[in-house]
Amino acid sequence: MKSQVVDVHSGDTIRVYQEIVEGTKKRVQMFEGMVIRVTRKGSLTNSVTVRKVASGVGVEKSFMLHAPSVVKVEVTKRTKVRRNFLTYMRTRSGKSTRLAGVAFDRNAVNTVVDEHAEAELAAVKASQEAEHEAKMAEETVAKEAEEAKITEALAGRETAES
Repeated sequence: MKSQVVDVHSGDTIRVYQEIVEGTKKRVQMFEGMVIRVTRKGSLTNSVTVRKVASGVGVEKSFMLHAPSVVKVEVTKRTKVRRNFLTYMRTRSGKSTRLAGVAFDRNAVNTVVDEHAEAELAAVKASQEAEHEAKMAEETVAKEAEEAKITEALAGRETAES
């Protein structure tokens, strides 16, 4: 379960980044469209239905926001609606599908802070830095030993020549 998800409302235009697994390969696919339904908000089974028109055909996808396959959700546009289920948008086409936009702080809405994940990331980063410093110390010791051998060999060669 994700500790926080983006606050999504009906009428929002969102981008959902979903991880797709094909055989052994993984890729992230983006689906952008208007939210026509939000169900069980605040619950573990919180889901949104997103609709877009692709090549003249309406496509709808439902996403569980806490699912591990949903990598990221971004709100790109927020509109003023007075309903939760915008199923009437299915019958509309062209200019009648436009909704009045509302100004909103895009960065504040799309910023999701997961303290647990950030703590894990900081711990991993600290361990990587410690490993890097240890490796660099080993390399400097090896270089110094090699330089000492070289100077010793040069000193031995000079004494043999004289």
